[in-house]
Amino acid sequence: MTTHSDNSASLRPRRSVLYMPAANERALEKAKTLPADAIIFDLEDAVAPDAKESARVNACAAVASGEYGHRELTIRCNGLDTPWGADDLAAAAKSGAAAVVIPKVSSVETIDLVSSILRAAGAPESMNIWAMIETPTAIFDVRHIAAHSRVTVLVMGTNDLARELRARLVPGRQPLVPHLAVALAAAREAGKVILDGVYNDVKDLDGFRAECVQGAEMGFDGKTLIHPSQVEIANDVWAPTADEVDHARRVIAAFQEGLADGRGVITVDGRMIENLHVENAQRAIATADAIAAL
Repeated sequence: MTTHSDNSASLRPRRSVLYMPAANERALEKAKTLPADAIIFDLEDAVAPDAKESARVNACAAVASGEYGHRELTIRCNGLDTPWGADDLAAAAKSGAAAVVIPKVSSVETIDLVSSILRAAGAPESMNIWAMIETPTAIFDVRHIAAHSRVTVLVMGTNDLARELRARLVPGRQPLVPHLAVALAAAREAGKVILDGVYNDVKDLDGFRAECVQGAEMGFDGKTLIHPSQVEIANDVWAPTADEVDHARRVIAAFQEGLADGRGVITVDGRMIENLHVENAQRAIATADAIAAL
């Protein structure tokens, strides 16, 4: 299996990735002021059938406007099994969006088809695909999906996944944890970014924070969001703290001093330091630097 690692993409902060319904012009305007790392202009679930075409126009105009600052802008298209999917892709191809978000990707063949449609519509090779993993079939094929050269991000669609599994969405998400872990392992094997699924109760910010902490502890790179009130919590949870950055700098310094002195065992705060700790420390500092650059 071939893998594709995009280090520059993986170090780009994607702590908070906010779905915005592209049919709602007020929401699109508000998104310009929100501290989200990335925005998904949604043409799919959040848009009624009679508003699909106007939402497509709105999304492409928003991407082209240049009014969203540093935010990474993507467009979630409708599936190719709908009347709108192919037209969505053709429009998104020339929009200037960083990526198209593809719902219910069930196999690597779906990604090949999307990629060929983008290419035929004139999309630049730099336009990436964010693949939504939200079916049992996708879980079984997630290694191949993640390894596709045009896929840079996996997005967990936990609502649809739970529905298809007939699993209950409960605090702690124990019914979903095994499937989240499989997708996470596939993303890491392929060197790709992976985003946790949404949290549905927008008024329960304590529950949302707890789920963010769980996702961060599992290893997700950030979380998809459905409400502006969730942005700052996700940003906080997925950002290294000042103490963590300080510890990371001390780990790197101690390791370098130990190598220079020829020491076989190096400790920081009473704990032995190995290469893996240095790699984690370097990533923490790089992440903090990337966030600061925003």
